[in-house]
Amino acid sequence: MHSTGGSTPEVLSSSASPSPSSSSSERRPARPAVTELRLSAFASHRAAVHTLGPVTLFAGASGSGKSTALRAYEALARLGAGEDLATAFPDAADRVPERARPDAQGRRGFRIGCTVDGPVGPVRLDVAVQAEPCLRVVGERLTCRGRTLLTTALRDPGRTSVQAEWHTAGATPVTRAPLPDDLLGTALLPLRVAGKTQGQLEVLAAAEQVVVALRSVFACDPRPDRMRAPVPTGEGRLRRGCDNLAEVLHRTRTDCPRRHARLASVAGAGCVGPVTGLGVEELPGDRVRAVLERAGAVAGSPAAPGEQGERGPWVTPLGRLGDGELRYLALALVLLTGPGVLAMDQLAEVPAAMRTLTVLADRLDQGLDRRQLHELLGLAAGICAGGHIRLVGAVGEAAAEGVREVPGVTVVDLSRE
Repeated sequence: MHSTGGSTPEVLSSSASPSPSSSSSERRPARPAVTELRLSAFASHRAAVHTLGPVTLFAGASGSGKSTALRAYEALARLGAGEDLATAFPDAADRVPERARPDAQGRRGFRIGCTVDGPVGPVRLDVAVQAEPCLRVVGERLTCRGRTLLTTALRDPGRTSVQAEWHTAGATPVTRAPLPDDLLGTALLPLRVAGKTQGQLEVLAAAEQVVVALRSVFACDPRPDRMRAPVPTGEGRLRRGCDNLAEVLHRTRTDCPRRHARLASVAGAGCVGPVTGLGVEELPGDRVRAVLERAGAVAGSPAAPGEQGERGPWVTPLGRLGDGELRYLALALVLLTGPGVLAMDQLAEVPAAMRTLTVLADRLDQGLDRRQLHELLGLAAGICAGGHIRLVGAVGEAAAEGVREVPGVTVVDLSRE
């Protein structure tokens, strides 16, 4: 996820220490992660509270709000990365609940929030957004252990700012200042709070925990139609649509040989025919194409251009694979490589051991057969159990029935709400 530049806050990890009120015997997660998504009033969702585990799948019929839930999560992630409301909610008017009536000033909006668990304990972030007649934050609240650490409110509709108050616990118990009404106040606190008093340190620790979790998100939507052709070589960071899959495999084969070998093994479980490895062919013009390496050809089958004959090793260009096979490979690559190989905003100032990557995958089951989906979710459950990666996806009704039996996978059935 790319940030928009100057508004992205710096994360001062040195101040992110647990609250002194924390019990010394209480064990908190070392890596911040979003453990709850709240859709108080967002599109078709009303008073919805969803607990998120290491692998969580939103399921339901078409129109039940699966994709909407993931859009809310991604929007919070964008706001946490310092992006403005217009970027986070390009379709804000469509996110207002259908039956929401405007007030006397013609204003309508929506409310979402999340809980981030981590070293300082569960931290709640709740945001109220006005979508009509103009897009702006009209209220924000950050709380931890029952204490309100930050509140913002729109005091003067004529100004492009909100009045913010944050906990200080010094000679002045509360600090007040205006903040922009198109940015998330929590993401701005590391730039505004000095960290001189214990109260300020608590505010910083809570805000930074939320920012670290929200900035550690990669939204992935593999597009097989864009993954088949050779691609130019480059920095080797996988894009959202995975259209540069061959370029990334070219990098991982050299830089991450163990993970690359594991991906080749996973490929064999989700692709038709024998697979002994994942290779990359260098082509003229600094281009590369990815191939599946095979142990031998099927008897009686002629070798295709670029392949060897029946008795020797042969390769299948990824361009020949089906849509489901390509999506399966791309999603497996995301789970196996981690943030260093993904085109997302890096938190260089926060050690990798303190971050949890969350992969958002809408339409996770699209194009995948039952076997591929089970293999992919089994891989995800095994990897996510380690705590450094989480997966939040959306699947259809038919797929949901089959994945409930996969250990480590939580299914949130929106059709039953």
